[in-house]
Amino acid sequence: MKRLQAYKFELQPNGEQVRQMRRFAGACRFVYNKALALQKDNHAAGGKFIGYVAMAKHLTAWRNSAETPWLAEAPVHPQQQALKDLERAYKNFFAQRAAFPQFRKKGQSERFRYPDPKQIRLDQANGRIFLPKLGWLRLRKSREAVGELRSVTVWESCGKWFVSIQTRRDVDVPLPKGGAVGLDLGIARFATLSDGTFFAPANSFKAHEARLARAQRSLSRKVKFSNNWKKAKARIQRIHARIGNVRRDYLHKTSTAISQNHAMVCIENLQVRNMSRSARGSIEVPGKKVRQKAGLNKAILDQGWGEFRRQLGYKLDWSGGMLIAVPPHNTSRTCPCCGHISAENRPSQARFSCTACDYENHADLVGAINILRAGHARLACGDTSPEVGASAQEPAEATTPELLHA
Repeated sequence: MKRLQAYKFELQPNGEQVRQMRRFAGACRFVYNKALALQKDNHAAGGKFIGYVAMAKHLTAWRNSAETPWLAEAPVHPQQQALKDLERAYKNFFAQRAAFPQFRKKGQSERFRYPDPKQIRLDQANGRIFLPKLGWLRLRKSREAVGELRSVTVWESCGKWFVSIQTRRDVDVPLPKGGAVGLDLGIARFATLSDGTFFAPANSFKAHEARLARAQRSLSRKVKFSNNWKKAKARIQRIHARIGNVRRDYLHKTSTAISQNHAMVCIENLQVRNMSRSARGSIEVPGKKVRQKAGLNKAILDQGWGEFRRQLGYKLDWSGGMLIAVPPHNTSRTCPCCGHISAENRPSQARFSCTACDYENHADLVGAINILRAGHARLACGDTSPEVGASAQEPAEATTPELLHA
């Protein structure tokens, strides 16, 4: 079977290459925003959606225009990819998978993509990569990029430039290892398995919250857009990047450990957006326990449940396993011994005590056992379709520059 995988490396460009990459990213941002403005004007005039082919003709006119001669100095393929990104954003909006496309701002999403592998050369022995109109760039090689080169995405984050190299290769159909397990996600315990194993949470945001607050207070005292203000803002960006890196590293390690040792993982189909919704309410109907709910929302979002489920899905697919999502209703209120369902079975957050048969255990472990049973019941009904809202396979294009661990 075919496997698409992306490898992320940090680039080590010289000053001229950094300036060129910023110009290329700015050109792609300009093309994206100009195409979006054209789509809006066309819609206001009663016209139909402009597809990529028709929009590419406008791109040719923009590159040949005397008003924007600098567009011709940047490579054309990344600018074409910006138009494809806009078309994909519109399709996601029409399918109600995403919000309406927004204009891109300078300093945010500074990236561009080379889709043609014939224009790219990767020299792994010397740790460098050749990109059109940039030349050879050194990269911090941390491992081998295995497979046939497909596309390359370059982007900036916190003053550093990174490259995501997507490859495709043929792999044998893997045989799953281990048995079936239920998995219950939580806050005090990040993940509890039905065999009694549990993983403690990383809480990356909580660990850096005090440092981030000090940096934000320091930024508020600076004159906006001054040199000191830019330094303070860069400090905050580095803290946020550190928080994200710690969280992603923990999620990758945990999902890899679970996927490599289990053939089937049953997980709750949690709606994280609804669970982390604010309880503030309105003026007419104010919310209750708003401060407590805000703290709970912060703790939920700090875990990264949605990203963990995505990683677990494609890693199980790579290892020949299966991810089954089950409804989360009453999983921690149902007694696994007698089947009694009651809210009183859970007198505290961590304790489960059945009011009918006096069965006692940790509430998260009880939830994991019930989730496993629900997964077996779904298989018994012949429902082996992928779960709704999560994909077990990576996207066909490396549009998201991220390190994917095998």
